[in-house]
Amino acid sequence: MKIVVLDGYTENPGDLSWDGLAALGELTVYDRISYEESPVIAEKIGDADIVITNKTPISAATIDSCPNMKAVAVLATGYNVVDFKYAAEKSIPVINVPTYGTQIVGQYAVSLLLEICSHIGHHDQTVKEGKWENNIDWCYWDFPMIELFGKTAGIIGLGRIGKTTARILGAMGMNVLAVDGHPSDEGRALAEYVDLDTLYAKSDVIFLHCPLFAENAGMINKDSIAKMKDGVIIINNSRGGLVNEQDLADALNSGKVYAAGLDVVSTEPIMGDNPLLKAKNCIITPHISWAAKEARQRIMDITVNNVKAFIDGNPINVVNR
Repeated sequence: MKIVVLDGYTENPGDLSWDGLAALGELTVYDRISYEESPVIAEKIGDADIVITNKTPISAATIDSCPNMKAVAVLATGYNVVDFKYAAEKSIPVINVPTYGTQIVGQYAVSLLLEICSHIGHHDQTVKEGKWENNIDWCYWDFPMIELFGKTAGIIGLGRIGKTTARILGAMGMNVLAVDGHPSDEGRALAEYVDLDTLYAKSDVIFLHCPLFAENAGMINKDSIAKMKDGVIIINNSRGGLVNEQDLADALNSGKVYAAGLDVVSTEPIMGDNPLLKAKNCIITPHISWAAKEARQRIMDITVNNVKAFIDGNPINVVNR
């Protein structure tokens, strides 16, 4: 059984091991190849039976060019980089890692908020540049310091990650509202379920923890922002396509939105003309909420189990049955 990993570097830049996969077949690992659709992708796959990808796209054309392909395993939860419907037509299972970063992604979402509220990195830098040493007062702050206790957070998407975020926010004394299509008793213990307009109107901070679908693409836009409190904070480490980036940039520059903490954007890597790059009070990090070693090890372990189960004839975590 031939196995090929198309873009292994972000999963394993050298601190993990591919040995678990190598034990299952003839393994070839590429650190990275072009993310754009091209014959190069099919050439790298060659006659491999199992293709493992993270963000390298597997299109219908690539599938047709690789007739020996028998399964596609994604080193992530999201699988929109694969034409999974066409793969199903070809009886090729697409397999994902359904959960691996619940705790770290929730932690990171709150970290973005805390950086906005306290600007720790900025003030550390100013101290090292000599500002404190040369200050006439015994302390200073360059941004408003924001206390979160007693404020209201709205979470759009109270799934596993949303619940993790809710637990952290609750521990800090915040009131938590939530919008989710599948309310549960566990969720009710962590948040008050409300409709979307109520969440917009009452939240001091809004977290996006929902998947991206056609129906919610660009849901954060000038119309929804108009329904929010003046000075709202928006946190998104889910999917960049949930946000109309020009509308958010305009709202940041006008002050309607006080700040945004983003770990995702609509096109990744970010394009130089993205309006959020020059927007006021906007923190952007390079899609690293998931990247703790512990979470990446879980991805590796689950992927090995996924591939082994497929080889054994009992595929698991198949998203396109």
